[in-house]
Amino acid sequence: MLEAANLKQGIFIKKDNDIFRVIETEIKTGQARFSSHVHARLQNVRTGKIMDIKLAPEEKLEDISVEIITLEYLYSEGENFCFMNPQTYEQFEVPSHMIGNFKKFLKEGTSLKFELYEGMPVNVIIPETIELKVVSTGTGLKGDADATYKSAVLENNMEILVPQFIRVGDVIKVSTTTGQYVERVHK
Repeated sequence: MLEAANLKQGIFIKKDNDIFRVIETEIKTGQARFSSHVHARLQNVRTGKIMDIKLAPEEKLEDISVEIITLEYLYSEGENFCFMNPQTYEQFEVPSHMIGNFKKFLKEGTSLKFELYEGMPVNVIIPETIELKVVSTGTGLKGDADATYKSAVLENNMEILVPQFIRVGDVIKVSTTTGQYVERVHK
């Protein structure tokens, strides 16, 4: 059990038979006749809905521990994504709200780390960058054009701007937060 005053961002709790991920917490100190309380923003891992709650600092909550495991992306079906444990071949359906904007970076075989609770994925750990191969791009400009960018299509059909020296077949790192070119990995 965990006191509400000790809630931290990223931990998981069980409340009303649902599992929630703590998005943020803030302790509000009491003034005059008002007592202090903990304001917590929680995300239901099953539905993706976010809710705000107010708790007494000494209120007890059931914290849960999670297992971290690497799963490989197989395919998407409707609003769900199918991932597989490469060691056991067990498959997991993951709702799209858990993947979020990272879905545009997914390609078959992409490995992601997941947090599991009782065999159920409750969170995905999104990497800061992802490596993707360039499948099409222009020839580039000759001369002092290193500061200019050109368009390139990546293996996941995403189009981004890359430096002039990038060629078809190059593997590049792309930021998963901005969707921009970071660096060339190798030719």
